[in-house]
Amino acid sequence: MPPVVRLLAKRLGTSLVVLIGVSMLIFAIARVIPGDPARIALGPNASADQVAALRERLNLDQPIVVQYGHFVADLMRGDLGVSLYTNRPVTTDIVQFLPATLELVLVAGVMMVVFGLPLGVVSARYRNSWIDNLVRLVTLLGVSAPAFVWAVILMLAFAYFLPLFPIAGRISDTMTIPTVTGFLMVDTLIAGDLRAFGNAAWHIVLPAFALALSGIGQAARLTRSNMVETYDKPYIEMAQSYGFPERRIAGRYAFRPSMIPSLTIIGLDFAAMLGNAFLVEAVFAWPGLSRYGVAVILRKDLNAIVGTVLIISAMFLIVNVIVDLLIAFINPRIRYSQRAS
Repeated sequence: MPPVVRLLAKRLGTSLVVLIGVSMLIFAIARVIPGDPARIALGPNASADQVAALRERLNLDQPIVVQYGHFVADLMRGDLGVSLYTNRPVTTDIVQFLPATLELVLVAGVMMVVFGLPLGVVSARYRNSWIDNLVRLVTLLGVSAPAFVWAVILMLAFAYFLPLFPIAGRISDTMTIPTVTGFLMVDTLIAGDLRAFGNAAWHIVLPAFALALSGIGQAARLTRSNMVETYDKPYIEMAQSYGFPERRIAGRYAFRPSMIPSLTIIGLDFAAMLGNAFLVEAVFAWPGLSRYGVAVILRKDLNAIVGTVLIISAMFLIVNVIVDLLIAFINPRIRYSQRAS
């Protein structure tokens, strides 16, 4: 079996075990949170008989082990139950809200790579100069404040005082785009409407940048640190002594070995953004899954809570598997270690 295939099988097996553990944990936690979900759903004016009937329909009158058995049986059929918050199947809600969060996180991830890695390379190349100090200061500011603080600052600066970007939403209300994938920038291209594509892209810039700032700072600082360490290696000194261009040394010989820790951090930050995006989504009124998850938690909507957490956990694990494969592709020693094991 090829080493990469063996690595993929190993990571997928581990991810499946983790996902099962997460399902058990969140299922138990959702049911020990104070408050009766049936009473919360029906309101204070509902009778005791109505509450009891809803509890029976939700299997809340049975032991938690039996409830989990019903959940697993329904999950095998692709059924996550009905949300008490929206009165729709949880799968329908996820299909509606997940693309918005994924689109936001994907654009933020691209920004982390496009801005974070080059900033780290430039900072390392001109280390101990004013350029290095400026980059380190900017990246320190990026990691020192949470995403929602930057969301508010960016909104005030570039949507209120300087009205360059829209304040809220994914696209202007005057535009109607048929939903195909749920990703507005993809759907606008499918529809052949470049004006709508530009409008959707303009709406996503501020929330994505606010979400990406911390990751940009971490990626830049880690890339710089690793490249500075790599510059002290003998093969870099030999390349410099042979008169190789500095750009070639930085981009080819120093950057690639330094990219592995940065890629790991970017992958972890990207996966974490799926769950941490709710504050940015709240500030920009972004109709995503993270915002939906907070709403269902506040209403103790058991089915929706478990479904949302499972989806976010699955996406987190998928991203980590992809990052492991990329690192194995970049670093041959990992591939050979898989063959040896």
